[in-house]
Amino acid sequence: MHTFLRRAHIAILLIVAAFILLADTTSPKPPVAKIVPHVTEVNGVKMVDNYYWLRDKPNPEVRAYLEAENAYTDAIMKPTEGFQQKLYAEMLSRVKETDVEVPYREGDYSYYSRTEAGKQYSIFCRKNATSDSPEEVILDVNELAKGQKFIGIATRAVSSDGNLLAYSFDNTGFRQYQLAVKDLRTGKTLIDHADRVGSVVWANDNQTIFYTQEDDVSKRQYRLYRHTVGSAGPDDLVYEEKDERFELEAYKTRSQEYIFLVSGSHTTTEARYIPAKDPSQEWKVIEPRRQGVEYYPDHNGDSFYIRVNDTGRNFRLVRAPVTDPASANWQEVLAVNPAIMLEETDFFKNFLVLYQRENGLPQIRVTDLRNGQSKRIAFPEPAYAAYPYLNRVYDTTEFRYGYQSPITPASIFAYDMDKGTSTLLKQKEVPGGYDASKYTVEQIYATASDGVKIPISVLYKKGTPLDGKGPIYLYGYGSYGISIDMFFNSSIFSMVDRGVVTAVAHIRGGGEMGKAWHDAGRMMNKRTTFTDFIACAEDLTRRGYGSKDRLVIEGRSAGGLLMGAVLNMRPDLFHAALVGVPFVDVMNTMLDESLPLTVGEFEEWGNPKEKAAFDYMITYSPYDNVVAKNYPDMLVRTSFNDSQVMYWEPTKYVAKMRALRTDHNTLIFKVNLDPAGHGGASGRYDRLHESAFDYAWILNEMGITS
Repeated sequence: MHTFLRRAHIAILLIVAAFILLADTTSPKPPVAKIVPHVTEVNGVKMVDNYYWLRDKPNPEVRAYLEAENAYTDAIMKPTEGFQQKLYAEMLSRVKETDVEVPYREGDYSYYSRTEAGKQYSIFCRKNATSDSPEEVILDVNELAKGQKFIGIATRAVSSDGNLLAYSFDNTGFRQYQLAVKDLRTGKTLIDHADRVGSVVWANDNQTIFYTQEDDVSKRQYRLYRHTVGSAGPDDLVYEEKDERFELEAYKTRSQEYIFLVSGSHTTTEARYIPAKDPSQEWKVIEPRRQGVEYYPDHNGDSFYIRVNDTGRNFRLVRAPVTDPASANWQEVLAVNPAIMLEETDFFKNFLVLYQRENGLPQIRVTDLRNGQSKRIAFPEPAYAAYPYLNRVYDTTEFRYGYQSPITPASIFAYDMDKGTSTLLKQKEVPGGYDASKYTVEQIYATASDGVKIPISVLYKKGTPLDGKGPIYLYGYGSYGISIDMFFNSSIFSMVDRGVVTAVAHIRGGGEMGKAWHDAGRMMNKRTTFTDFIACAEDLTRRGYGSKDRLVIEGRSAGGLLMGAVLNMRPDLFHAALVGVPFVDVMNTMLDESLPLTVGEFEEWGNPKEKAAFDYMITYSPYDNVVAKNYPDMLVRTSFNDSQVMYWEPTKYVAKMRALRTDHNTLIFKVNLDPAGHGGASGRYDRLHESAFDYAWILNEMGITS
């Protein structure tokens, strides 16, 4: 399934030539995929898929069709090549290519990462924290990437004594990571190896590694193994999760006292634990799983603290003795609040940090466990992102957090938990004379069809006419309860400085307003996500932020589902759409339980084998609702090795769209055929080139060509 059949180059060129017919040298014709009907019958309905054959990844004809799509895209985009180069140079000019991140303390060392101009990847380093010692490079990803077109690092974990580094890497883009162990005293990589790893956790003996492993077909993290450094295996299987809805994640507490193993579905969790000092001990269950109840444990002192949603969707905080942490012994520390989502907790020896969400915005509250006094860290802007930095020291008064906004570059602060004061340690430098005072950030609210207020974050350059005639860019996601917080993106100013108003719609299905916000846009409420986005687009144009004739929308992954759905529902509302790695073939994918993610996501979308779910899902599945009508200009993107949304979903979608749409608008399909993943290329310069391509297309659609 994951190997490519290689044929003679000339044969591929001949097939490509057959697909892409040129009327003349200036007017390329798009490729036309052959029709091979494939019938699936479910719930008494016969579903005909004319492009099912495009799922056959090893088939050279499939590869040839994708090559033809790329050739057509290149031909359409050729007039923008100079603009792409200009945009790339602009974007690169706002990046400090040689830079060092803020160091963090762990054990006897200060760890940090840095970048060097001209190198694609980070270099991970450390220095002795108590003496003036030279830098030690513990992992240079650029060296790891030699001879590779893609490299991704998922996990880095150093043993408690600081001698061994366990890390995981992927060189295909398919997000199947290999475990490696490096002896930091000698610089040598040891014999230790495991495939398809997820979590990697050291026990306190500095010899035992616990790791989770995914099923090679479903990509579900389903097994926990215990590995002894220096052994070639086989490793001890500690636990196997039989329920296909559940995945495993292991982690060690900041106190270094316990290792937890959480088995979780989209709606339910169950946690096990052992003392970190005794990796051979039997794992104990905190509380048996109950459908619909999620709980997440941490440790402090003689108690487990547990974030749980048993009394309300927005979670409460309880504690229980480590000697018997079952629910019968839970004592409430913080009650559930319907207006405030408790997203996460962080425990230090004398302090508790709460990550909350209120009115759509992230909040951080610090409580002194000795006296119960609590302070909330104040954030100055109407839309922003706030999050923990790397905090590895348990007995400390210093908590580090990150803050940024659409106009404030990434900033790392040290917060004195005793005094309640923040000190800026570093703000990311933006070369080229960037001036935040030139821009405006607003948080406005659109009214949905049922009267609910939907937050929209807006960014534009001061002085930009808001007369309803200008260009506007609107981004959306709205799934899995994920919140789209407002991070700084230096590339976006290549749009904003050209007079584009940019906006993010925080629609239901996401998590911006708590768990109820997610619930209101999933399962049998999924269509609300799409109508919310439409309401946001209408609101922005009605207020004069831009013209629908210059409105370009974008969504990726589940946001690509959003794009496909709203383009079917209201193609008249949008001028153009960037549809990235899109989950558009909802019915066929959710009917195929052999695919990654499918079974687990029955609790997000529904199981179409059940008639009620089928009848609802078929009303919005983008691929199934493409019909003969006019659609806006579109750029669709995918990677051949995408493991989250298989390449064939957007491929089939484009083929069907080409066959049925009745307009003469442009539809181009960009396929990354090199090793690349759900997020595209891995190197930072390669990603900038991809952004320059996308921005050139977006701006050109808005009538901006230089």
